[in-house]
Amino acid sequence: MFKTLVKYIGEFKRDAILTPVLVVMEVIMEVIIPIIMAAIIDYGLESRSLGKVVLIGLGMIVAALLALWFGVESGRTASSASSGFAMNLRKAMYEKIQAFSFSNIDKFSTAGLVTRMTTDVMNVQQAFQMSIRICVRAPIMLVSAMVMTFMIHPRFARIFLVVIVCLAAVLALISSKANPTLRKVFHQYDELNAKVQENVNGIRVVKSFVREDHEIGRFETESEKIRSLFVSAEKLLALNSPVMQFSMYSCILLISWMGAKMIIAGSLTEGQLMSMFTYVINILISLMMVSMTFVMLIMSRASGERISEVLTEEPDLFNVPHAIREVADGSIDFEQVGFAYPSNPGKEVISDLNLHIRPGETIGVLGGTGSAKSSFAALIPRLYDVTRGEVRVGGVPVKDYDMASLRDSVAVVLQKNVLFSGTIKENLRWGKEDATDDEIINACRLAQADEFIRDFPAGYDTHIERGGANVSGGQKQRLCIARALLKKPKILILDDSTSAVDTKTDALIRRAFREKIPDTTKIIIAQRISSIQDADRILVFDNGRMKSAGTHEELLENSPIYREIYESQTKEGGDDDRRE
Repeated sequence: MFKTLVKYIGEFKRDAILTPVLVVMEVIMEVIIPIIMAAIIDYGLESRSLGKVVLIGLGMIVAALLALWFGVESGRTASSASSGFAMNLRKAMYEKIQAFSFSNIDKFSTAGLVTRMTTDVMNVQQAFQMSIRICVRAPIMLVSAMVMTFMIHPRFARIFLVVIVCLAAVLALISSKANPTLRKVFHQYDELNAKVQENVNGIRVVKSFVREDHEIGRFETESEKIRSLFVSAEKLLALNSPVMQFSMYSCILLISWMGAKMIIAGSLTEGQLMSMFTYVINILISLMMVSMTFVMLIMSRASGERISEVLTEEPDLFNVPHAIREVADGSIDFEQVGFAYPSNPGKEVISDLNLHIRPGETIGVLGGTGSAKSSFAALIPRLYDVTRGEVRVGGVPVKDYDMASLRDSVAVVLQKNVLFSGTIKENLRWGKEDATDDEIINACRLAQADEFIRDFPAGYDTHIERGGANVSGGQKQRLCIARALLKKPKILILDDSTSAVDTKTDALIRRAFREKIPDTTKIIIAQRISSIQDADRILVFDNGRMKSAGTHEELLENSPIYREIYESQTKEGGDDDRRE
């Protein structure tokens, strides 16, 4: 984990190295100050020499000012290094996620990735800042103060050695017990974020079904789990403070008792005892800092491991050397294709699929829920790799293509239509960055979106809220279709992408496709037979297998599944007509 994370310090390495150097200089100045203070007492006040007091005092002021400057500079460089480190981690994770295949993304929940890029990075940032500053300062101060106490009198140094050994044993015990619990806490954070995200995205449904109290109960349950885990961890971490306090006051009492006897015996001066108390405080504050840093490192270790999981995850899909960058046409071939999702490799969702689709052909795909219609569509632009067999586009295996080039030639409008915050034009230009206004309007006319867009006061400059919350489901679908058409793809896949539009608009979209983009291969996955009955061929899927294929009329005669769906939909339509 450490090797994975440390390389992302990157261009902030200078500040990361400079910070400990400045901290060391600060500690040296602070260690010198008690010696100067003892000299004021022993050589200035006892000899009643004002000149010596002023001279030595000026030296102490200079040392204090230098310590202040080194401290301020170390704080500045530590802040720069830690915030830069955090920025690089977020950037690296974001870039890594963009390179993930669908199967990689399936391993991490959306909420989990958000937590890793926010809470976990913040924990690691704080731990890194403490590591290059406090973790350097505390041990150096501890060792320096120990050396000075040993120089004043060896008997005092033995006290601190015993205390340090005891504290190290306690901290090691706390670490071994607290870290597993803290890891569970961050996993529970993922669950809580998932619940919040789900609730916010579906807030309209929650309110329409009056389920606010139910959702509040779910949130409270997850919050209570986090609270319970944190309490368990904090019970262990809270032992740091009383152990440190006990050690501190025990040392002060022992040194006071021993120091008083030694002054009476003449083996210790008042100035030395005064400086000894200063070193005692420095040593114990250093131990306190070590304790605080230790707690932070325990918490950040779990976060660092979670960040490292994302950074070390290798994409399942990659380009072959000398990948092909040009797709010849929109022909599609499936040869003995079998496919299983990586999360469940033992269960094939598509089995023994053989299919040839000609360029410019319109293919309808029909089947029940879970029949592998969407999985079939995902294999064409290589969103997943087949388990066995081969998929070819334009006569070339999809694995031989440069993935960006292949996906530029295959436009997919998925079941879950996503719009981003920004204007309608900005959303549509996801299909083509340099699209002209005329190209945008033409694509929207094909998708039957131009009319409702012009009804908006701002037209194509209308602002779309996050997720397309201010447009209807049908409008969102048509905008997504227009965005796909702007790519001028060789293959257009509509995965149940007209389910929210009325039958008249659906028919107009299909007619526009037929007349305006005849050379584009069109694959239309639908639940309604009316959406695909005029396709060149219709494929009927059931339990991951293509059961039959043919025109609407051929399937009515030869496919029991197709006929059953057709009759049920026709009957439902007839009943609706009679009710009207």
